[in-house]
Amino acid sequence: MSEQWAVRTAASIMERMPRMHEDKSYKGKWSYDYGVVLKGFELLWRQTGDRSYFRYIADNLEFFVQADGSIRGYRQDEYNIDHINNGKLFFSLYQETGDEKYRLAAGSLREQLKTHPRTSEGAFWHKNIYPYQIWLDGLYMGAPFYLEYLLAFEQAEGLDDVTKQFILCEKHTKDPVTGLLYHAWDEKRVQPWCNPQTGLSANFWGRSMGWYVMALVDVLELLPLSHKYYPELARILKDTLTALEKVQDKQTGVWYQVLNLGGSKGNYLEASASGMIVYAIAKGIRLGVLDTGWNTVLDRAYAGLLAEFVLETKEGWVNLNKNCQVAGLGGADGRDGTYAYYISEPIITNDLKGLGAFLQACTEVEHARVRVHDEHAAAGGGYDADV
Repeated sequence: MSEQWAVRTAASIMERMPRMHEDKSYKGKWSYDYGVVLKGFELLWRQTGDRSYFRYIADNLEFFVQADGSIRGYRQDEYNIDHINNGKLFFSLYQETGDEKYRLAAGSLREQLKTHPRTSEGAFWHKNIYPYQIWLDGLYMGAPFYLEYLLAFEQAEGLDDVTKQFILCEKHTKDPVTGLLYHAWDEKRVQPWCNPQTGLSANFWGRSMGWYVMALVDVLELLPLSHKYYPELARILKDTLTALEKVQDKQTGVWYQVLNLGGSKGNYLEASASGMIVYAIAKGIRLGVLDTGWNTVLDRAYAGLLAEFVLETKEGWVNLNKNCQVAGLGGADGRDGTYAYYISEPIITNDLKGLGAFLQACTEVEHARVRVHDEHAAAGGGYDADV
């Protein structure tokens, strides 16, 4: 293969940030961003067998996980679903090292979910400070960890509670006209950012839908095929990606910060959302949830991802440009969910959420192309593996 973007991106991250928590942006904070990047390293390690990627995961989480399983900087009583995300790496760390502290650390995050506040139908609040609110982001942060914990340590009991999170989220956030999902929903319909009749936020934010489709494919990979709601989650994935394909930029093949307003002043093509959607399509094809017709959409999107957002430094490092640094919904802090708000947040290079999504997307796509190349070669055919 002429370009191994996954390997080069991983090398760039390791050289720039040997310890992510030491970066001035994080200052030792228990941040969900680490988990987005480290899941990319885990996938690359699984697919290449290169132990340096596993060591990078261990080196970055060692600082946080204490001998008794407590997690530096984590507080269960904050009930922040974002704080679950890094726990996805504890399963591999426990399996590989046998160190009990990783099982205990995973258990402490599981304890949060046992008492985490919920809507009246049982969907997790995004945070304790955001009562009765479902945000698309939260599905990625909590659901894959929750499912893997149940499978690993609770005899696969209660899987319906995981699938319910996606079903309720789609029920309350899906726009019947476009099929896109609004960023968030307030059950009480009292937040200043929501429609007082529907409880919905006002716009379709790219990265929030990226989080949602990433969460879906990660859960579908783990969920037993025999589970009664597997077909429903597969249907949600296909429907959601079909809606996203309709707003895919025709010229570049990638996606906008505000998905359905591509021609509006100030809107821009955004890297993290585009990487997340590419990852979900590629993984959906690998899992057999999406048919091979999706390869056409994937090829355009992946080519656009590289062309639109990637630049190399003189050192040969990979730079990922045009990442929305952060976006959320609040009250008096100006995060009102308007179009003007979403395009006002800082746009930065090498945001960890974007890099992590890009690394995961490249690993999925490149692995698939190697596999197809090998199958063609075994059959006596030829295949151009350039990406």
